[in-house]
Amino acid sequence: MDIEVDIIEFRVPTEKNKTLFVWDIQPTFSEAFIYESIWNIFCKFGPLYLVKVCPNASVAEPGFYALVKYFSAAQASKAQRATHGRGFFQSFPLKVKLSTKQYPHFLPKAKPLSHSKCQDLSNHYLGFNGWSTHIVTLKDISNCDDAARLSTTPADPQETTLKYGCIVEVTFPRHGLSCRGVGVAEEMVKSTAPDIVLPKRGKLQRWARDKAVVDAFEKVLLLVLGNGKVVVECRVERDDILQDEDLEGLVKVNDIPWSQFDPEGQEEDEAILWDLSVNM
Repeated sequence: MDIEVDIIEFRVPTEKNKTLFVWDIQPTFSEAFIYESIWNIFCKFGPLYLVKVCPNASVAEPGFYALVKYFSAAQASKAQRATHGRGFFQSFPLKVKLSTKQYPHFLPKAKPLSHSKCQDLSNHYLGFNGWSTHIVTLKDISNCDDAARLSTTPADPQETTLKYGCIVEVTFPRHGLSCRGVGVAEEMVKSTAPDIVLPKRGKLQRWARDKAVVDAFEKVLLLVLGNGKVVVECRVERDDILQDEDLEGLVKVNDIPWSQFDPEGQEEDEAILWDLSVNM
């Protein structure tokens, strides 16, 4: 007997068999209430990438419809069968069908998930202790001579580019696997004042780190078996394997819990201090 396997990728789901179309939602509810209700109903069948609630077109009867996107085609199919024709939060039954929208064949491959989505998906299938990240290296790759390029007077600011590169290793201890990702972040600054440059450097370090984590997760596949067991596979290219001598001259960074930083990056005026030890 064949074992059913559902493959979960750390990419934005675009397949129509992962998207549900929900309609016949009554107009007596607010969009906020409908959104929360739809999310609570459908998240019971698996992690959701997206829930979107929209009012019906002006030519149709008043009401709302919703789009629900799963990471898993099997979970989307199960949710459709279990929810179609049931009212849940309203007196009239909801209609739930798999999307029939056709995507052009020339569209590029699906985009990688955001950093937060990668974390949420990993936590759901592997648990909070089922994976970890480690900053291998962090390097200032601005390629500029600060002494020559930075302005010496506040009235004469000089534009400069700040750029950081980061290598992160994602480890799955229960499966004995790990893979690395690379991230680069840069930004142009027009002031050399420390209260401007220091927060920018901290933000770029964090962005480079987040991009490296996303890049690493792009190489990860989660194989969800019919019995609920999850198997991790890593697609590691030969070029991803770095020798120790390749890391010479890079800055080594102690891994710092990201909970101490603003998750949305809105505290732009606060300096983010990194515990750095330079590999001399």
